[in-house]
Amino acid sequence: MSWSPDVPFNDLPPLPPADLDLEPKSVLKATVQARTALATLAQASQLLPNPNVLIHAVPLLEAQASSEIENIVTTADELFKYADSGGGDQATKEALRYRSALFAGVESIRNRPLTSATAVRICSELQGREMAIRAVAGTRIANPTTRQVVYAPPEGVDLIREKLSAWERFVHAEDDLDPLVRMAVAHYQFEAIHPFHDGNGRTGRVINILMLIEAGLLHDPILYLSRAIITRKNDYYRLLRAVTADGSWIEWVLYMLDVVRDSAVSTTRKIGAIRTCQEDIAERARAATSGGRDSQFLAVLFEQPYCRINTVADRCGVSRQTASSWLHALVGAGLLLDVKVGRERLFVNHEFLDVLTRPE
Repeated sequence: MSWSPDVPFNDLPPLPPADLDLEPKSVLKATVQARTALATLAQASQLLPNPNVLIHAVPLLEAQASSEIENIVTTADELFKYADSGGGDQATKEALRYRSALFAGVESIRNRPLTSATAVRICSELQGREMAIRAVAGTRIANPTTRQVVYAPPEGVDLIREKLSAWERFVHAEDDLDPLVRMAVAHYQFEAIHPFHDGNGRTGRVINILMLIEAGLLHDPILYLSRAIITRKNDYYRLLRAVTADGSWIEWVLYMLDVVRDSAVSTTRKIGAIRTCQEDIAERARAATSGGRDSQFLAVLFEQPYCRINTVADRCGVSRQTASSWLHALVGAGLLLDVKVGRERLFVNHEFLDVLTRPE
């Protein structure tokens, strides 16, 4: 296979790689470890009084980390603050669109298989506009520091569509390849095809989660996958390039299996910290206000660390006055902070926010 970094890789081979065992002993061992960690995560998630905590929180954390990989930098605090309003600076808005794209992808695969059309929908959500398969020639990917070209993806709409069709067939192939290995290999191929003008990396990382859900390894998007990639970001890009340049598939697959394992372990630890925080605050809330005995009120406090009076009133079926009284009682007890964001008054579950945003 001939390849040059500054020449469009129109000869990108289809999957699976020819004449290569993708599951040698080292990969099988790493696969077992990753699957065990995912199973432990699934069990831990069922122990939370309100699983919606993870469904609301983890996609925002994933959005922040996946966006940071592409140098779109915001903070988890900003994302939680503007999660319902869609406000914030440009980076925050872009990261919030990642969450929307992830949820759109999950909704899509609940009804139909993952396809290139799913990828188009995800990328469109990410970019905030309708995206199409890349048509303009001349796309080059450069090292952000040296500006040296490191890769030129395939060119031509028909060729890109052909390669995406082959990618789809691999994603849904009925063979014995473990779904985790399939995800790793498919992720490389999607990044190498680079089907869109922008947003390919983030789209590909959403697809990783969707493939795990489709395979039954996750039920909801509660795996904080991109944080583990962030901590080894240089390896992520180096190993992607090594597959292209040297056919170093096994090293890439092992890296992705380690990312899944580490992400599952850290997310499980975070669930434990959330449970401890929930139990502590629930006990103190019951002592501070009659609202603390309302299970729905406690659920609202832990779905998002930033809470609005209207949200409490609507969810708990009480008046704004009662909702305000409950929230202010918790402010008085030191459990919440009362902050103003723009024209809105928000109540911050600061201990919960600390648990969500600290590394595990």
